[in-house]
Amino acid sequence: MSQVITFKEAFRYWLKLGFISFGGPTGQIAMMHKDIVEKRRWIDEAHFLQALNFCMLLPGPEAQQLATYIGFLMHRAWGGIVAGVCFVLPSVFILWGLSWLYASFGSIPSVAALFYGLKPAVTAIVAEAVIRIGKKSLRNGFLAALAALAFVGIYFLHIPFPLIVLSAGITGYIGGIYMPSRLASSSNNNQNSSIEPILRESTLHMIPSWQRSIKVAALCLTLWFAPIAVLGAWKGWGHIFVEIGILFSKAAVVTFGGAYAVLSYISQQAVAHYGWLSPEQMMDGLGLAETTPGPLIMVNQFVGYLAAFTHAVDMSPAIAGAIGGLLTTWVTFVPSFLMIFVGAPFIERIRGNVKLGAALAAITASVVGVVLNLGVNFTYHTIFPDTGAFDWFALAVSVIAFIGMTRFKWGMMLVIAGSAVAGFIFKTIL
Repeated sequence: MSQVITFKEAFRYWLKLGFISFGGPTGQIAMMHKDIVEKRRWIDEAHFLQALNFCMLLPGPEAQQLATYIGFLMHRAWGGIVAGVCFVLPSVFILWGLSWLYASFGSIPSVAALFYGLKPAVTAIVAEAVIRIGKKSLRNGFLAALAALAFVGIYFLHIPFPLIVLSAGITGYIGGIYMPSRLASSSNNNQNSSIEPILRESTLHMIPSWQRSIKVAALCLTLWFAPIAVLGAWKGWGHIFVEIGILFSKAAVVTFGGAYAVLSYISQQAVAHYGWLSPEQMMDGLGLAETTPGPLIMVNQFVGYLAAFTHAVDMSPAIAGAIGGLLTTWVTFVPSFLMIFVGAPFIERIRGNVKLGAALAAITASVVGVVLNLGVNFTYHTIFPDTGAFDWFALAVSVIAFIGMTRFKWGMMLVIAGSAVAGFIFKTIL
């Protein structure tokens, strides 16, 4: 039997992850899977993928929500808070500094050069993760076919992700009735894992209760809107701070499909509707967010910082930018804690239901196809960047990193650090 995972041990891991989680949601999910499932064995494959299925159905940053879910599962509410906060905290301070430098002095080419090599490294990490997860999840032809159909549907036919998941869930539920053997191997995969008995003994907090859910929702909603109310009472309800708080609060609950859906919505609103940023500034912000650890959705902080920096005329631009950026981050992520703390216990409850477990197994297979789609898109934009030219350096680094991880078992830290150094040398010296 495995040793109990201490809170201190988990805290150290979540903090470390916050500093190395480059590459957007796909790369971050791949990192967590390799560390938590493969290396540390804190949670089994089926449990990890069930949590991932749920988080991908929610609006907002799925990778941060997944970390919160797992932290909550292992160490109750404080475990979820620590996991979710540590996942974004390093990027909050890094992007805060970069946003100030950008707003005050313009773009920062040296930063882009330093992190240029990270994209091909993440491409290799994602490719290796898709293969590894696929081998364990797609245990028969039926599940492999579901994954393939999901990939074709989202990549070629542009079918919305929620519709793909709903179709897979219905297919799995029906399959659980008429051919349960084809789905049981995946949905019950690793149920005898050494970590599962420990989790079952320590997860009484995951028993769903409507009374508890109402209390949690009331507390989270109060925390969510309190800063907006305070700033509105201080500066007036028509102030830029209130507009920032309202916009990013809406974005947190209406943008399904992960960070990429959020970026599309925020870009349209901040640039076209409010006129806070120019299209070029929005692209620069996305570039800064891509070169820092943490969720890609952290570009929201850059937008909020720049909006307040340039439009809050009644106070120091640097102070206004700091308030705008931190407010943006607050209202972007607090809703994620609300959704996980309320929804996770109900998801845990259905783990023993055979028919619903079969539906989740089918959804898991479809998610493999969706992750493959994200990986293909990420790879394409890495090798063929916005300039349209073929990037031979990115291809070479991706191939070397992939071979190193799959054949020579290179660790992610080595791949990330080595690729970053190679990218910096290539951009600044060669």
